[in-house]
Amino acid sequence: MNRRVVVTGLGVVAPNATGLEKFRSAIRAGKSGIEKIPLLGDLKFACQIAGIPDVSEELKHQYFDELTVKVLKSTGIIYGCIAGIDAWKDAGFNVSSDSDIDWDTGCVFGSGLTGVDALRDAIYGVDALKVRRLGSRVVEQTMASGISAYMGGILGLGNQVTTNSSACSTGSEAITMCYDRIKSGQANRMLAGSCDSEGPYIWGGFDSMRVLNRKSNETPEQGSSPMSEEASGFVPGAGGGALVLEDLDSALTRGAKIYGEIIGAAVNSGGQRGEGSMTAPNPDGVKRCILQAIDSAGISPNDIDAICGHLTSTMGDVIEVDNWSKALGREGDDFPHINSLKSMIGHCLAGAGSIECVAALLQLEGGFFHSSINSENIHPEIEKVISKNKIPHTLMEATNFEVIAKSSFGFGDVNCCIIFKKWNNN
Repeated sequence: MNRRVVVTGLGVVAPNATGLEKFRSAIRAGKSGIEKIPLLGDLKFACQIAGIPDVSEELKHQYFDELTVKVLKSTGIIYGCIAGIDAWKDAGFNVSSDSDIDWDTGCVFGSGLTGVDALRDAIYGVDALKVRRLGSRVVEQTMASGISAYMGGILGLGNQVTTNSSACSTGSEAITMCYDRIKSGQANRMLAGSCDSEGPYIWGGFDSMRVLNRKSNETPEQGSSPMSEEASGFVPGAGGGALVLEDLDSALTRGAKIYGEIIGAAVNSGGQRGEGSMTAPNPDGVKRCILQAIDSAGISPNDIDAICGHLTSTMGDVIEVDNWSKALGREGDDFPHINSLKSMIGHCLAGAGSIECVAALLQLEGGFFHSSINSENIHPEIEKVISKNKIPHTLMEATNFEVIAKSSFGFGDVNCCIIFKKWNNN
């Protein structure tokens, strides 16, 4: 089978907005969600800024029962569940604990370290010889598949329900896995997404590696500047994004709204050979992944109108743009428009790919390119490859673009590229 796959629902919890419409408004306005975090200063972090979603206790009670709100300490699972439930409802489905099992729908929801706070408390409890007081809800928050287990139960999903984890490629990889499952006829629809928690126990390792921004503690909104000459390290973030992927025939039969079609995707690894390593992508692997995605979509490199880059506000941005240029065989004014959501929300780690895919689809469906804020002073090595006007510094209305590519690259030299196409009912 080779079924067509479309996106019929979106949900998002991001540092600059929670909820789809607020998020749409935020990215159109170029709104930053990065703030100074006093706790990081107290803990002597070199980087003391981050992007943390605003999720109130009142909002939690709209999604979880009183007991779950009380005991659920994993913010990553909270963000992922809110995004997943919103995407499910946005696709036109109801959420009910009395619903029948949906054997034709599954879930791949990726995560990084979503249960680290619950795990910390469990370790302290065991060390204090208080293991019997840990409670019955620790395991579900500390197991890697906690987020997909929660989503599977909330929605009554009976197809494959699992969690993937591939560093910063996690979210895009989860979407690709769901795309492949529907395309091959193993499911009619899938909930795809990813999430990650925030806090010093997650970000401490990155701070010690000196890969976080150390220069913008007093100007947090300017801290993330992908593709700029000032880029000096990524700003950590947290959140979750979710997409409902569906077989085209199923979506058309029920009259669902369609945000866009996934026409191709690829995942691979650079093998940590050549210029690749645990922390840096092998350019040959990146270019191969991009071309495999384009080939699977049945299009030409010249058909790519825009790129939603991985672009983390590090020196890796120069390499990423160069890889795209060489893979597409396009440069200067011929290069597609390219932007980075991380300029507004920082790097949400495992949650990044899915949040950024939501942004890519909103741009595709709405006919606009959001700005890459803080990127006015383009890095000279990037400006040698592409024209400055290909990086939007303000909102660009673009009703005539058809194809947007989303790339994600992660520690371990893993790569993912997804090709989304505007839905034209044909």
